Amino acid sequence: METPNVVIIGAGPAGLTAAYELSKAGVASTILERDDVVGGLARTVNYKGYRFDIGGHRFFTKVTLVEDLWKEVLGDDLIRRSRLSRIYYNGKFYYYPLRAFNALLNLGLWETMLCMASFAKARVFPRRPENDFATWVTNRFGRRLFETFFKTYTEKVWGIPCTEIRAEWAAQRIKGLSLLSAVKNALFGELGKTKEEVIKTLIDEFDYPRHGPGMMWERTRELVETRGSKVVFHAPVERIHWREGGVEAVEAKGRLYPLTHLISSMPVRDLIESLYPSPGREMLEAAGDLHYRDFLTVSLVVNKRDLFPDNWIYVHDSSVKLGRIQNFNNWSPEMVPDPSTTCLGLEYFCFEGDGLWTTPDAELVELGKRELHRLGLVDPADVVDGAVVRMTKAYPVYDAGYEAAMDKVRQFLTRIPNVQLTGRNGMHRYNNQDHSMLTAVLAARNILGGHYDLWKINVEQEYHEEGSEISVEDMQKIAATQPLVPVRRTD
Repeated sequence: METPNVVIIGAGPAGLTAAYELSKAGVASTILERDDVVGGLARTVNYKGYRFDIGGHRFFTKVTLVEDLWKEVLGDDLIRRSRLSRIYYNGKFYYYPLRAFNALLNLGLWETMLCMASFAKARVFPRRPENDFATWVTNRFGRRLFETFFKTYTEKVWGIPCTEIRAEWAAQRIKGLSLLSAVKNALFGELGKTKEEVIKTLIDEFDYPRHGPGMMWERTRELVETRGSKVVFHAPVERIHWREGGVEAVEAKGRLYPLTHLISSMPVRDLIESLYPSPGREMLEAAGDLHYRDFLTVSLVVNKRDLFPDNWIYVHDSSVKLGRIQNFNNWSPEMVPDPSTTCLGLEYFCFEGDGLWTTPDAELVELGKRELHRLGLVDPADVVDGAVVRMTKAYPVYDAGYEAAMDKVRQFLTRIPNVQLTGRNGMHRYNNQDHSMLTAVLAARNILGGHYDLWKINVEQEYHEEGSEISVEDMQKIAATQPLVPVRRTD
């Protein structure tokens, strides 16, 4: 067998995992990264010694292969952390998952009775038709609990009214979690349950690299480069040269990279638009129908320690734009160089080019300080520094046109079979880090002679090959633990 000449687009979890899997088989690859840092959405930013994530990245998976890979690369630098997350609503904090007595105390007896009455009414007189997120959740939790614990945060994240999100998304996103299960968990915990039986949102421990998730990918880069691979930074893809039957080369930063195999984790829309010669009007229009939700983090250094014990807080308050707050001291103490200070990550969900996205950094820092003060968490006078990081295409959106667009893309790719798509944006799937890594492992194994269909990882399919360590159960487990994107109603 001729040694493959592999080019990988993107040095995030998918791209570097593919390179790592290939390197173990003695196959070197070239990884093209448009930025100057590895990790993609799972990078760790270092600002004056303060490390923070682009969102929090728990290292939790039900797939042994992925878990073993994390441990193989990080060893003792993968530390066990306790999870604590709460919901901020109406000036009070609610444990998430819900704890009965905490919720009762915060809501007060009268509001609790109203919530229970609302729940009873919804069960006896459910709203019909049940074709949107708001109706689906209301029918199972009651209107008052829907407005308290679901509505505001969901609309902040996705920029879509809950009445326009299809009920199918709610049924999958909140699968297995009901008011009854939440109350049972609040009263009795997880006694007697196996790891597989625990609802993912209720898991209270996770692994985490001591210097943040970027540590995993920085080390992976070191390992693949010692085995002959190369990560090329500041190398945005300009053209992908193709013909019927396959891609021949990738052009990046004015240089041509010939190849026998291409693994791409770049956004699907960008991939199609980079093809040369043009794939035609129909394909370009399909690519244009793929949309994304963008994201920015305002990181603040606060001259106080032990501000609050949470890893993160969901902000269910419509009076602020802030969606979620990360406390990186509580992810790992080694993220913060001075233990007398705290590093917070304030997360804002937006669209590239909108008013929030284009706000100058200094104004965003001031906005963050004001909103923390409004929530009663931080005195603005205690904030001593701040930085802003913007991330485009953080969340692929499953809107009305995405499914037809992706069907056309997948059909078109059968004409260039030496191309494989992996990762969140590479496959236009809002999935977790472990899913991205698994698609990458399978893509690498395909180059080495395997026959895996990466598009079927999220369904119950046979993936057995002789000697394979990936089982049907692995596929089912990873499918059951992936987040889902709300889908806009079309009726």
